[in-house]
Amino acid sequence: MISSDNVEVKKNLAGTEGGSITLPDPVKEFGFLSLGGKTLAMVIERRFQIIEEDYKDKVLWDNNTGLFTITGLQRNDSGVYIVDSKKVFTSSYKLTVYESVPAPAVNSVSVSAESCTLLCSVEKAGELLTLSWYKDEEIVIQNSSALSLPLTVHKQDFSSSYRCVAANPAEQKTVTVNVKTSCSEQTSTDNRSDSNIKFWLFRIPMVVFGTAVIVCIILTAVKKKRQRQTETERDISSTVTCHCQSEAVWSISTYCVVGQTNHLPGDTE
Repeated sequence: MISSDNVEVKKNLAGTEGGSITLPDPVKEFGFLSLGGKTLAMVIERRFQIIEEDYKDKVLWDNNTGLFTITGLQRNDSGVYIVDSKKVFTSSYKLTVYESVPAPAVNSVSVSAESCTLLCSVEKAGELLTLSWYKDEEIVIQNSSALSLPLTVHKQDFSSSYRCVAANPAEQKTVTVNVKTSCSEQTSTDNRSDSNIKFWLFRIPMVVFGTAVIVCIILTAVKKKRQRQTETERDISSTVTCHCQSEAVWSISTYCVVGQTNHLPGDTE
């Protein structure tokens, strides 16, 4: 077996965590796959055998193409892999495994009559992660050290095609933006907000005034009701007093007429 130190790297390969990578050179009859001086698997007379148990179900071999594939990639799978087909070829590949690229998101952050500012962002940074804005197929702006990247689009360019790309050497993820739609939605939202503010500025004083009127009506009705109750009680009191006085006069008269020999209550002979 040949050590990786003695073989010139034929090609640099990049993989993503959780993904897989296929090494380009085939071994169809006899050969080995090794990493860092350790044999992982071998092919003898078109029969595949895993040597390192840790790589069981991780290293695959296609008996039709003769290609080795490494699956379930993790960061510690990075290294120099050697495909050694005895007396045919020996190839060395340097594999680097990167974190998966976070999906970018785009929002409109500022809209005016003449332009619209879009912000492309990712939730977290990654190794060698780059954010790029494309107009049609041309890169407009690029940044490899930030979590967000703004782009100002002028009104005359609203009809152009724009996309934001988040990428590292292993993969890229893209979000396409319809500038007219994104910026008009922001404008509509702003207009709705302004309308809502104006509506409530007009509505609140009306509600307060209406409430005050209702309270005044209720208080006035309560006051009138109490006044009527007081007047009724006063009338009843006056009637009772007059009736009592009339009864007293009648009693006295009766004693005076009939009672020439009678006396008023309380008199003595």
